[in-house]
Amino acid sequence: MKRIAVFTSGGDAPGMNAAIRAVVRTATYHGIEVYGIMRGYSGMIKGEFVRLDSASVSNTVQKGGTILKSARSQKFMTKEGRQQAFDQLVNNGIEGLVAIGGNGTFTGAMIFEEEFGIPTVGAPGTIDNDLYGTDYTIGYDTAVNTALDCIDKIRDTADSHDRCFFVEVMGRDSGYIAIPCAIGGGAEIVMIPETQMSVDVVIDTLQAGWKRSKTSFIVIVAEGEDEGNATNTAARVKEAIPQLDTRVTVIGHIQRGGSPTAADRLLGSQIGIAAVEGLMNGMRNVMAGIVDKKLVYTPFIDTINKKKLINQSFMRMVEILSV
Repeated sequence: MKRIAVFTSGGDAPGMNAAIRAVVRTATYHGIEVYGIMRGYSGMIKGEFVRLDSASVSNTVQKGGTILKSARSQKFMTKEGRQQAFDQLVNNGIEGLVAIGGNGTFTGAMIFEEEFGIPTVGAPGTIDNDLYGTDYTIGYDTAVNTALDCIDKIRDTADSHDRCFFVEVMGRDSGYIAIPCAIGGGAEIVMIPETQMSVDVVIDTLQAGWKRSKTSFIVIVAEGEDEGNATNTAARVKEAIPQLDTRVTVIGHIQRGGSPTAADRLLGSQIGIAAVEGLMNGMRNVMAGIVDKKLVYTPFIDTINKKKLINQSFMRMVEILSV
């Protein structure tokens, strides 16, 4: 393999630049030319290719976001769009791809390889940490620490004014951000998609705390929680417990930004190296990940379809520590 390309797709995540840097420098180390594809699959279709070398990725490991930018492409979901992307890769002599992203990115890569035979190795870049085949995804540690810093500040004002704050964190399909934020932030309750906690349980828990003379509360709500978002939940609680002074804070996209933590820089670097060397060893349609501190390659089909389960002992921790 003489020439490869790397791209980021889907939501940005802190540590993506560390992975891009590792891909470029690993390829350079092994004598392989590497190109960056701007704006994911959209840029692949349009031919937005940029030659990268070691100097191109200097002073990037500490930067948030992605220097290659990201975009969602409806056109790549069509056979015509994928044909155009393939033609661009052929015209530029690209023999393999490193795809940094999440479930949607890998779904596109798997279909693309099946249709056109371009080998792809994935790097798990998503703050949600919901991909099967790796203990942690690039960006997750930073997102949790960013959210936790906000929750610490909210706790100060909740305590000062005897209020109950409903704090919404990201996690459309997963509670992986919400749970460590609840434990580390001293929350009384955490609501995540996996457990389907009813608002009635939340009301009962808050009322019990009120009877024990607790005057301030933090309720962490993952954005994909089945009972509704933090605003709806807070309104229903206020109706049931009118004496409770409730407030809502949606942390939002601040969780995606910022300089990556040491853990995300290290993980991005490990995975970037593994992705390039996986391509060199003939791997295709797999995601590089770390499981039990060991490098593993998981087929895209498993990463896409298998569910990464929440450790239920963490939910028990929230319950015990909120007493």
